[in-house]
Parts: sequence; structure tokens; C-alpha cells
Amino acid sequence: MGSIFGRYLRAATFGESHGPAVGVVVEGLPAGLPVSAELIQRDLDRRRPGQSAFTSARREADQVEILSGVGADGLSLGTPVALLVRNQDARSKDYGDIRRLFRPGHADYTYYYKYGTPPQPGGGRASGRETVGRVAAGALARALLAPLGVGIQACTARVGGVLALARDWAFAQADPLRCPDPEVAQAMAEAVRQALAEGDSLGGVVEVLASGVPVGLGDPVADKLDALLAGAMLGIGGVKGLEVGDGFAVASRRGSANNDQISPQGFLSNHAGGILGGISTGQDIVLRLAVKPTPSIARPQATIDLDGQARTMEIKGRHDPCLCPRIAPVAEAMAALVLADAWLAQRAARQA
Repeated sequence: MGSIFGRYLRAATFGESHGPAVGVVVEGLPAGLPVSAELIQRDLDRRRPGQSAFTSARREADQVEILSGVGADGLSLGTPVALLVRNQDARSKDYGDIRRLFRPGHADYTYYYKYGTPPQPGGGRASGRETVGRVAAGALARALLAPLGVGIQACTARVGGVLALARDWAFAQADPLRCPDPEVAQAMAEAVRQALAEGDSLGGVVEVLASGVPVGLGDPVADKLDALLAGAMLGIGGVKGLEVGDGFAVASRRGSANNDQISPQGFLSNHAGGILGGISTGQDIVLRLAVKPTPSIARPQATIDLDGQARTMEIKGRHDPCLCPRIAPVAEAMAALVLADAWLAQRAARQA
């Protein structure tokens, strides 16, 4: 079961939704970087559940424990960094009535036919709980990128039919849905409340912006930076599509309108989203993730059981009515991991 990300900076996540703990082991982090529990906790706190009516009511403190790889002086040792977060509020009883049923929209069906394992409480490894390890690893990647001046942030650019036009990043960090547009934040919230009241959920779009990325990251052909970012983003549970730069909008344009022309002062536009030929241009890298509606909904749904018999099920428990606000920090972490890995690859190539 694939659980390892990266080539030079490798992150291996572990743990299940309702197991004792989740976490990550990170290899390849250079020695001498400042690493602290507070640094990692800052990102974990932005991902954890129970923060608003728009997230799961599961109560997890998500307190990180650094088990190895950091010295008494708070600097990385260059050895594997092991990070652990203990599960404290799993309620497996919520899944007692549906243990033999495949939940529509979840990985229960495919996991069963691939591994022979019946549906696990909370989804097991397929749960969003697995992303705790990704976010913790992403905090380490941020520490590596910070001296380069790289900044990464994400917001909820759309929920259902409500589209954010403005990009007020400070507002997005404070908004419970991570909406970046104060003019539509209330409408976004109301759309989610309405879906929740009807026992349903809503999909949306998460936008990721990476600024200060050096020119030259990424390798042509097999290891293009946009391809690596796409794999990382599409590997997040619930993400079903990705745009780089203007994405699908370029399909209706002419080259004269879409090319990013260049002046002595730099590029005149950024339709390409900061990547050309699979290599970073030095402009902002812009990604947009299509996020599906949360599949766990409080409505009767048709399914089958482990014996293939038709059944009807209603999913109980605690679930996010919209995945976007909690996917945003995960997307930031995955972008950080890819960019840090690409920078280490570039450094290795120059030293060869």
C-alpha cells in the first residue's frame, strides 16, 4: 500500500482513523534547520476537526510528539524525523450498523476487492485522518523552504455555486470556510448550512498559491514540476480534478491571448501558473483543486453488503459538510513537500 511521498525528501505516513495514533516519518531533511513542536502544531491546528459548524465534530487536540530527528538545541539532526499524533476521540460504535456495508462514494468497495479487508471504522487508511501525517511533514518542508523566501497559502475559492472573486488572504485565514472574499463569505456559509440542514454536503474548489518559488525547479519530461504537484494534489482524498494556472480556461483561447509574454522587467502575465516546460518560472505557482462533496451524508442511499445483497443505508457519525476548509492546509502541505523535494533535487544535480 503506497504511503511514501518524495524522492530526496521522503515522507511515510502511518496509522488509521480509529487506531491508537497517526503520524509520519520524514527522511532527507537536512541538518541544522530549526524544528519545534510549536512549528508543526501551528499547521496541525489549522487542519484539525471540531473548529466550527463546517467541520467534523470529532474532538481531537492533534498534539504532535517529536520522537526523533531533532536535537536538544531544536535543530534537525539530518536523521529521520518521527512525528506522532495520538487519536483521542474515535467513536467506532458509530459504524457498528454499517460494518458489512459499502458506503457510497467511499473507498470501502475498492479496498475490499483489492485487499480483502471489510470496511474499517472511519475508513481506516482511506480516512482524512491520514492527512495529519502529511500536514506534519509539510511543516518540516516549510522550514526547509522558508530561507528561500517561499510562501504557500490556500483558500476556498468556490463552494457549490458560490464563487469568490477577491483574494483577501488574511481574511481567508480567519474565515471558518477559508473564503478569501468578504463579499461572498456569508453566502458561502449559508450554502453549506443549507446542505447540512438537508442531510447533504457540498463540493467546492480549493486554490493554492506558492510565491517566491525559485526559477528552475522541476525536471523536463518525466519529473515535470506541474506533474509532481498534480500527483500530490490528486493524492489527497476527495480531490477529483486539478488546474494549473488558468487550467481549462485555456482551451477556449488563442495563443496570442494565452502566451505569457516577456519584457526586460519579467513576464507580463501568468496564465501558465508559474510553470513552463515542467520547470518553475519564478512567478507565483497557482493551483486549483476540484473537491467532491463529502460522501458521508445523512440521507438514505442504495448500496450492497459484503455478500452482494442490495441494502439501504444511512451514515451516522461526525462528518464535514464541506471538505474544502480542511483540505486547504493539506494542499499547502503537499505543495511544500513537492517544492522542497524539487529544491533538494536541484541542489543534488548542481553538486554532482
